[in-house]
Amino acid sequence: MSRVRRVFSVERELVVKAREAALAAVQIFNNPQIQFKSELYIVTMNIAWTYLMHAHYRKQKVEYHYHKVVNGRRKFDKTTYGARKAWVLETILRKDDCPLDKDTKNNLFFLIGIRHEIEHQMTTRIDHTLSAKFQACCLNFNRYLKELFGEENGIDKHLSFSLQFSSISPQQVEQLTGYEGLPQHIATYITEFESAMSPDEFNNQAFAYRVLFVPKLANHKGQADEVIEFVKADSELASQANKAYTVFKETEKEKFLPSKVVAIMVAEGYTWFGMQRHTDLWKAKGAKDPAKGYGCALDGGKSWRWYKKWVDEVRQWCAQNDARFRGGA
Repeated sequence: MSRVRRVFSVERELVVKAREAALAAVQIFNNPQIQFKSELYIVTMNIAWTYLMHAHYRKQKVEYHYHKVVNGRRKFDKTTYGARKAWVLETILRKDDCPLDKDTKNNLFFLIGIRHEIEHQMTTRIDHTLSAKFQACCLNFNRYLKELFGEENGIDKHLSFSLQFSSISPQQVEQLTGYEGLPQHIATYITEFESAMSPDEFNNQAFAYRVLFVPKLANHKGQADEVIEFVKADSELASQANKAYTVFKETEKEKFLPSKVVAIMVAEGYTWFGMQRHTDLWKAKGAKDPAKGYGCALDGGKSWRWYKKWVDEVRQWCAQNDARFRGGA
């Protein structure tokens, strides 16, 4: 086999492996009999992206194995049994010539960080919390697979939306907006990662793909009706849907300074509620535990901001203790 044919053969094999790994990741996540979904999905998609990037660099004739140049010759880093060590995904994402856009990189850095947090330990209840990032990862992968290696390699034609046995209620949406029930180390990681992002980065579809589900009936009997219909945000149909239905959409959470929380309570008539009582309250409730979803740390942990969920908690506590503390007791 000539060198040209061999290079193309290896490149093609890497693309095939990348496609198969991505398909396997989605099939695993959609399998109702598998409970270890998120962990397996992240690991398998990491493999898919790594193979895809290796295929890209091989196509560009760029050496993607770790090496040093000694006396004008490449000296490759090798495994215990002599195989050349190829770049891991984190290394590729930090390369100046990496073909991926910033938001796709943000999504992958986020998932890689989650993978590091869950390695070698059991986790629970993270599937729903991370699903928007998983969906974005799938769409990003398919987009770059086609951009780098042609439309014929796209895998979107092999997959459709998974079916569910339950509908989404307003109560369930509320449960999914925070990080309740997550292991503390994962909740802390998510909070710190997202707090460091700009609003544009956080809301970008390539980082987390969030969609609006609206119940819809076919206009005529016998008319086909899709479960999910995508419309432009500025279209007339989207405007009508916003007026006709209760809409649930994920946005960046509003953040409050401690002084603002106190000011809100005072304005509502709880004049006895001051900064010291606020401090005593959040300490007693352990409210700065990221797993409880009351707020987030900013500036590398130097400051703290509270979410509306905490404001509501404080309001409820004030209402229950108003008679006790009224008058500055």
